Amino acid sequence: MCSYHPTKGNIKGKYMTILNKAMNMPGVRVNRENYLRINLSKYVPDEQVEKAIETTPAKAGIDNQVLKSLAKAAVVFHKRTVSGLSFLSGLPGGPIQFGAIPADLIQFIWHTLVISQKLAYLYGWPQIISMEQSIDDDTLNIMTLFLGVMFGQSLAGEGIRKLSIHMSRQVAVKLPRKALTRYGVYNLTKKVSKYLGIRLTKKSFARVASRFVPIIGGLASGGITWFMFSKMAGRLESHLEQLPLATN
Repeated sequence: MCSYHPTKGNIKGKYMTILNKAMNMPGVRVNRENYLRINLSKYVPDEQVEKAIETTPAKAGIDNQVLKSLAKAAVVFHKRTVSGLSFLSGLPGGPIQFGAIPADLIQFIWHTLVISQKLAYLYGWPQIISMEQSIDDDTLNIMTLFLGVMFGQSLAGEGIRKLSIHMSRQVAVKLPRKALTRYGVYNLTKKVSKYLGIRLTKKSFARVASRFVPIIGGLASGGITWFMFSKMAGRLESHLEQLPLATN
């Protein structure tokens, strides 16, 4: 998916550079209240929507099939967008660079960050990225765990599960900062960051080879991204809907 090759000694640092660039792109913050109100109102009465915002969709009694329909729609939208941009970047002359990092890699991570938030809100999570405050290390750690789940990292899944259990007990309306320390999230994040740094660099070979043939190169690039994004989003949704926050 990319053609970015970090040096072996700084894999985690390279990953954090990619994450920071994506986190600072416009539109990366999803407003939980607005997202739930706009999308749930298509299926359920206003009072049920408001209860979902105040608590969780599950506690508001919203049918799981409604949530799955909304999750599917969100995934399809982002999958089409990210794959289309990836197709264009696979054509001759691309991709644009953000320093040493290809733009299609940054936009891919941007879409994974946004879909992570949307899926999380449907399945009971509070606001993850503050709409007013600057993005802090705690937020980066949480989003790293979500990305880790999408890439199939078991340690990331364990961290997300522990936080979900804590929040389901506390009926949390915001992410519990103390829980990050209690459940060793910081240590988990270090390992997950290194894992993600390695995984992101291994997506380069098909993309580099695809550019030797113009149109086929674009199709290959977009197809790889379509497949990857589908698999990753599906993996995260499956994990989130099994957690305590997703149940009533």
